Amino acid sequence: MFSQKQALLLDMNSTFMFDEDRFGETEDYSIHYHKTGGLLPKKEVNTIIRSAYAYLDERYPDEKYRYSFPSVENAIQKTVACELENNEITKIVDTFSFHEMGYIPDEYITALHKLNYKYKLAVVIDIWSPKSAWLKLFSESGIEKLFAASSFSSDHGMVKPSPEPFAQVIAQLAIRNNQGLVVGDSIRRDLGGAKAAGIDCVLVGGAEHPDAMACYENLLDFCHKF
Repeated sequence: MFSQKQALLLDMNSTFMFDEDRFGETEDYSIHYHKTGGLLPKKEVNTIIRSAYAYLDERYPDEKYRYSFPSVENAIQKTVACELENNEITKIVDTFSFHEMGYIPDEYITALHKLNYKYKLAVVIDIWSPKSAWLKLFSESGIEKLFAASSFSSDHGMVKPSPEPFAQVIAQLAIRNNQGLVVGDSIRRDLGGAKAAGIDCVLVGGAEHPDAMACYENLLDFCHKF
């Protein structure tokens, strides 16, 4: 089924990273924030991050922001009435990143290495925070060198299902569209973006759709096909 494919364009969240986006009502953001040396009171920090998250969450599915999605710093500036010092903004963004980022299970790290034996790997990732924390985790997990190309939405402000991030990665890989295969868990973002870019898509995570080339329970099941 995948004999013509040379590269996998992988989604991240709920594809090989889990327990991400910890922004529930009971989260206390001040715990991590104060570990960074931040000086703002607990209540103020929690209010700032909850407001910034709500600002971004409202805009994420809005087509108007598909090619110009705001940064976390921009969201903070738009939702905070008082002026914050730059070093405090940096600590708040770091705290937002900490709660946005999940973890990569060991079995998924192994699967990525196995897939890399057969395919070039790339990532097409929607994140709201700067990518530095994720790159650090990739390095610590030993997977940073597996990816021959990448697109992080916080670099350029384009979010899925825009086809542009997929097209950019295809160009970086120097392959034709029919030689790439998108692997992700979201029908709207991953399948929708891949289809708009003219690239086949496999759904993982339990999602199913007739436009997908195939559907698997998770990335591990997909990996076991090879």
